[in-house]
Amino acid sequence: MNNHQEHHHDHGHEHGHDHCGCGHHHEHSHCRHTRAGAKVLTIRLHSGIAGDMFLCGLMCMLKMNNEQAEEILNGILPALKGSIKLTDKFVNGIRGAHCSVELPHEHEHRNLADVFAIIRNADISDNAKRYAEKAFTLIAEAEGRVHGLPFTQVHFHEVGALDSILDICFTCELYTRLNPDRLIVSPLPIADGSIVCAHGVIPSPAPAVKALLEDVPVRPFLAEGETVTPTGLALLKAFDAEFGPWPAMTVKTIETVYGTYVYEGVPNGATFAFGEELGA
Repeated sequence: MNNHQEHHHDHGHEHGHDHCGCGHHHEHSHCRHTRAGAKVLTIRLHSGIAGDMFLCGLMCMLKMNNEQAEEILNGILPALKGSIKLTDKFVNGIRGAHCSVELPHEHEHRNLADVFAIIRNADISDNAKRYAEKAFTLIAEAEGRVHGLPFTQVHFHEVGALDSILDICFTCELYTRLNPDRLIVSPLPIADGSIVCAHGVIPSPAPAVKALLEDVPVRPFLAEGETVTPTGLALLKAFDAEFGPWPAMTVKTIETVYGTYVYEGVPNGATFAFGEELGA
């Protein structure tokens, strides 16, 4: 989907997990308090979030190179090998990280059971598989609401394609490797405009994004087009993200990440920062 122009390379379009370090699953009310030394990841969304931006930012937080990424991708699905390249990108003269994604075109339609079978067979951690299943379930439920279908009957003509399997499975594996105790994200920048997708030209935000936006803080964005994709938002919800300002933290790793599309006259990309909480 895009606004007549290519945006972030996210194409289509809870379990809770333990942020306490005592396992990966918890009730949402636990561990929200500040704890000195806890690992925290914050993502400051300047122009939005999509699957390719998410995986790019996590690669940077883990200081992962393209060769290391290749090993993970091959374990998810051999067809994904060679599909990602982490590069520099400059916007208004400012360097940031960017992941270019190239995949063979597919016409195959998959339902949730088909996607789950790929996830189960992937060579990724059990926690990553649970995150991936949650993210895809959230998208299927959103698409089901949009099209008036039970979520089990939704066919992923876009979301179930190789690119979103890559985005979700790879991002979930990287997130489990980083293993933050908390994920804190700025309110989502939402814009008006139009988006071109498999259903034709539709208004922004996309219907599936609207279905996922309940209880999510948003803010205006002074440009038009698709700023937040279903995949990007589903991943945030699967990871049980909190929304708010910068946390009190010691920054250990920080990077600017750009998507594919550049908006004129507004800040672009997202800032990923990983470190330790300072405590109350």
